Amino acid sequence: MRLNKVEICGVNTSALKTLTEAEKRELLIRASQGDALAREELVMGNLRLVLSVIGRFNPKRESVDDLFQVGCIGLIKAIDNFNLDMEVRFSTYAVPMIIGEIRRYQRDNNAVRVSRGTRDLAYRALQTKEEISRSEQRDATVAEIAERLSVTEKSVSSALEAIVEPISLFDSVYGDGDDTVYVIDKLADESESDEVWVENISLREAMKRLSPREMSIIDRRFYKGRTQMEIAAEIGISQAQVSRLEKGAIDKLRKYMS
Repeated sequence: MRLNKVEICGVNTSALKTLTEAEKRELLIRASQGDALAREELVMGNLRLVLSVIGRFNPKRESVDDLFQVGCIGLIKAIDNFNLDMEVRFSTYAVPMIIGEIRRYQRDNNAVRVSRGTRDLAYRALQTKEEISRSEQRDATVAEIAERLSVTEKSVSSALEAIVEPISLFDSVYGDGDDTVYVIDKLADESESDEVWVENISLREAMKRLSPREMSIIDRRFYKGRTQMEIAAEIGISQAQVSRLEKGAIDKLRKYMS
């Protein structure tokens, strides 16, 4: 994401105004009383907040300008719905509103349509996972999530996988100046080439340098087609641990094959 871009949607981001908490409070009071100018000043004074929120996202289809506009919609909703009696900072209330608006936009514009039931199950699973993590200070297992939701472990795994954004064939795999390699470039059928034959030998040798657990995860993930959630359930660790071990194993393979 080009967040170093100075102008987004015609707004010079290098000159964005920042409001103090006292100024926000005063403007929120005036805006709640129907003062349109105060509402507009609140929007302009919180655009840096929108800019910081969209920095959390890694858009593959949407431009920064699109996300910024959608984020501004979330900001306006936060201004219009903020309860002055709540003892919270405006930014604390606004950030989830902005994030929610962007996530809805990305979900509704996703080329791969996921059924509402599957999507709802995925969001309930994520919420349950967060509740367990917060209350017990540890990562939740798929089995625990499934038990609390009264569904099967496979349903939970499938739902969570379904809401993961797919990779585009034109996503960049590697870039060095003008020399960019895309996913589609890696799909050519070279199964009979000498280069692939040598690469397969190198991969087998590199695999021997992995720990038994790392080798097991790589085997399940890339040779047996398991998801990280499924692997976590099979070997009795959290999905986050599987992700870390997988990344570490891949880094080792790259090192030994380079």
